[in-house]
Amino acid sequence: MSENGRVVLIGFGNMGQALVRGWLAKGRAAASVRVVETLSAARTVAAGLGIAAGETVAGAVGESGAAVVVLAVKPNQIAAALSECRAAVGKGTVVLSIAAGKTIAQLAGGLSAGAAIVRAMPNTPAAIGKGMTVLVANAAVTTEQRALCTELLAAVGDVAWLDEERHMDAVTAVSGSGPAYVFLLIECLEQAARESGLPPALARQLALATVSGAGAYAAAADTEPAELRRRVTSPNGTTQAALEVLMAEPGLRELLTRAVRAAAQRSRELSAA
Repeated sequence: MSENGRVVLIGFGNMGQALVRGWLAKGRAAASVRVVETLSAARTVAAGLGIAAGETVAGAVGESGAAVVVLAVKPNQIAAALSECRAAVGKGTVVLSIAAGKTIAQLAGGLSAGAAIVRAMPNTPAAIGKGMTVLVANAAVTTEQRALCTELLAAVGDVAWLDEERHMDAVTAVSGSGPAYVFLLIECLEQAARESGLPPALARQLALATVSGAGAYAAAADTEPAELRRRVTSPNGTTQAALEVLMAEPGLRELLTRAVRAAAQRSRELSAA
């Protein structure tokens, strides 16, 4: 990982810690990262990773400035964080926000005119380097700043860019909220296994291994998921019997479509609040 100037991370909760661990694992020097966090326990964790941590953005940015300021705070803390950034961050800095539901326009309203802003939507598998992050930038973001943001988020998983911010609600509904849908699938498989008479420990092992293995296989295969499904479905076999239940109307496909639509609508509502 290239150094590309100082990185200031505001907020050191679960996602902030996942990002820092990813950066360090990819070779970024701890000395190039500063954390801004009010909780002493979180600052202690940062210190354990060799990362300097303080309570103010101005102190973290310092006289030499920062290449990027990452906003990793909760949505209800974003206004205060933006106020500090407005006073401390120079025009050569890109502000990268992973605050859920906050639009570029809302972020820009708390920063100086002409600020370079990138909005990102990561998800929880970033904690183990298997995340999916989608980003969108305003017109002030340079090619070099886009590359730096890509590098920082790629340290914890896959990265994709949007041309239009309006698609971020759908992204939130699919990949942002999506891990919860998969956790529910694991939960349901485990419960079904137990109700079929399997011991609890084996039921959980089967559910976890089946979902993780099938996901890894689908990701590795150069084949559409629908074709993979057909390949493992023998005519009149056990898999077909199960799929006839799951694909009956209203089936799993319709339920997931409705779920994603509901999540996207809620994302729009939260962004407008």
